[in-house]
Amino acid sequence: MLRVRRQRVAAALRPVLGDAVLLVHAGTAVPLPENTDQSYPFFSHIEYVYLAGGEGERGLVAFDPAAPDREAWETFVPALTESERVWEGRTQSVGTLLLHLPSWLAARAGRPVVHLGARPDDPPMDARTMSVREHLRHARRPKDADELRLLRDAAACTAAGYARLPALLRPGVTERGIQIELEAEFQRAGGSGTGYGTIVGAGSNAAILHVSPSERVLSEGDFVLVDAGARVGRYVCDVTRTYVVGAAPSPFQRDLHALVASVMHRAIARCVPGQEWREIHLAAAEDICTGLVALGLMRGTPSELVQREAHTLFFPHGLGHLVGLGVRDASGTLPGRTADPRPALRTLRCDLPLAEGYVITVEPGIYFIPALLEDPRRRERYADCVRWDRVDPLLTLGGVRLEENVLITSGAPEVLTAAIPLSLSL
Repeated sequence: MLRVRRQRVAAALRPVLGDAVLLVHAGTAVPLPENTDQSYPFFSHIEYVYLAGGEGERGLVAFDPAAPDREAWETFVPALTESERVWEGRTQSVGTLLLHLPSWLAARAGRPVVHLGARPDDPPMDARTMSVREHLRHARRPKDADELRLLRDAAACTAAGYARLPALLRPGVTERGIQIELEAEFQRAGGSGTGYGTIVGAGSNAAILHVSPSERVLSEGDFVLVDAGARVGRYVCDVTRTYVVGAAPSPFQRDLHALVASVMHRAIARCVPGQEWREIHLAAAEDICTGLVALGLMRGTPSELVQREAHTLFFPHGLGHLVGLGVRDASGTLPGRTADPRPALRTLRCDLPLAEGYVITVEPGIYFIPALLEDPRRRERYADCVRWDRVDPLLTLGGVRLEENVLITSGAPEVLTAAIPLSLSL
């Protein structure tokens, strides 16, 4: 599979590299500041992982576009020191020792060198390097069979963690306590760790988009937003669910959750090859405004509300992003595509036509964020389209976000995270 992957990347990069050779660096560990012999947890740069097939501190993948495929790629690895063998139990990685890199380059003397990954001196990127990176990112977007297996495994481990929540979400438990048990279950199920920093927000904290779990105690009737995913190898899952603690949800909580779920399902149905992600995002924003008008919180025509960016008062982020070797891996836009200037698209995280093999998150949300809703300029700008008298009592409620990971297929989209229930109460 690695050979096939490299062949596909070679075909994508040869036109943009020209006569240049490519070096993709894994990166080096960063020592802890306490003057010990330990370092921060090390993860190789994703461009290296994709082309080497795994981790490799201080490793390097070289590509010569002028050579035939069977000779074009070379993996260079550092020679282990005695200290690494004795203190860390490392074994020598498979590949050509880095001490032979100078001779590999000397055989290609006079040709430009493009560096990607985590180059030790990390100089500014020139136009050619940026173009090569864009084309490599685009070539990595469709997931191959090995990648999909790892993403499905990550989704299964994530589902196992979320299955623990019914026993945890009760008054008196802390956000931090939920995080600990959830992450432990990810790993008991076979996960390598978490894909990103776990988010657990109770009550008003559910409106803090990237809140870190704290010692805040859950109370009866609180919204609790959980955004977490397991990692298998370097491939990650990214899931959000929102619940109500203890008591039956209030009618408004139920309506809000149902609205977000409806927006998500409609957006997922639009995830087919050739569909522009920007248009799926705009349609979801209109669906949110339609629902908020129906709930009596906004006034106006949904399309006009979105054109005025009024939806960002309650939905201040993009609808989703690609996922793979990291939580937003290979998002962005097509090589050479410029950003769409429409103000309603400011919050986009990726701007692509969807294609078979992409895995993308769909994560609409509606929040009551004081920093946005109490801003005097916004109140004046949207005085005619927000029912502020009805919004103000909701400023401590928090919010609702729901998120699935969706595989784009030649037919209907496949929800990789469908095994995790969407139910509001547990």
